[in-house]
Amino acid sequence: MEKSFVNPPGLPKWTQAFSQIATVNNGGMTTIYLSGQVSVNQHNELIGENNLSKQADQAFRNLQLALGSVGATTRDVVKINIYVKNYKQEDAMVVGDAFRRAFPFENLPASTWIGVQSLALEGLLIEIDVIAVVAE
Repeated sequence: MEKSFVNPPGLPKWTQAFSQIATVNNGGMTTIYLSGQVSVNQHNELIGENNLSKQADQAFRNLQLALGSVGATTRDVVKINIYVKNYKQEDAMVVGDAFRRAFPFENLPASTWIGVQSLALEGLLIEIDVIAVVAE
């Protein structure tokens, strides 16, 4: 079993706190663990202040960029967790629209959506983490 830790360009630079991606290669299969992706760009700037739709789109873009950096796509995702600050029922439509743009296919990953009181940084409204598996 081989482990690696990746901080690809294009994502926020938080390397002093954690790695963006951890991969575990185990006999021809690689499991990919993504840290929570949020609506922050590579310059550590919040995108879409007070706008859940824009923040969801940016978080999913970051997720796709992170997956691509280790040779995966959203089709390889087997589990997704979505955390929404102060979740309300109407948020489901907004987040669901962004989700369907990132996962535009029939076989979708297992999913958990969780309403939370707050996230790591002031102004964040959504955070998304995933587990993906790719064959080598």
